[in-house]
Amino acid sequence: MASNSSEHPEKAALRPLPKLIFASRWLQLPLYLGLILAQGVYVFHFWVELVHLLEAVFGSQTALQALISGIGYKVDAPITQLNETIIMLVVLALIDVVMISNLLIMVIVGGYETFVSRMNLESHPDQPEWLDHVNASVLKVKLGTAIIGISSIHLLKTFINAANYTEQVLMWQTIIHVTFLLSALAIAYTDKLMSHHGGKQQH
Repeated sequence: MASNSSEHPEKAALRPLPKLIFASRWLQLPLYLGLILAQGVYVFHFWVELVHLLEAVFGSQTALQALISGIGYKVDAPITQLNETIIMLVVLALIDVVMISNLLIMVIVGGYETFVSRMNLESHPDQPEWLDHVNASVLKVKLGTAIIGISSIHLLKTFINAANYTEQVLMWQTIIHVTFLLSALAIAYTDKLMSHHGGKQQH
């Protein structure tokens, strides 16, 4: 008579070494907790910049100079009040922080769900839609897309403030952005080929 472990191999107890190796995935937990702390730093930085912007709107020269220094904006004449370019650069910087925060959330939630442990969010009303079909390949594509978005914001900030950058800096930032774009397209295309090949094997 076959034993219960042979009838249900998925319920068989793991041997000590495989069990230790499998349990080692929990070593990633401090990494994800660290990313949560990094997310907190970004939230703090966002509010500091937003408060500076609001204070500058009401005429605070200290806040205005902090904004100008933070975005690296330079002109020949002294700046004593907000202008459209400064506001645009500050808002782009805030959007940049939000997009990096979104990237952190994708890495924290998707990475933990994929590589550490299930969070069992199926019945939660706020479960992210993309988490339903997340795996290592999908996560790589989404991260690549997020990085392209962040790079686009950086490139737009550079072009708006182009007078304070050399042509070499502008050229290299454009090349790096195109490289990110091509890399994301290559990852997405590779994932599509693998999914198509896997679908054929199932048939």
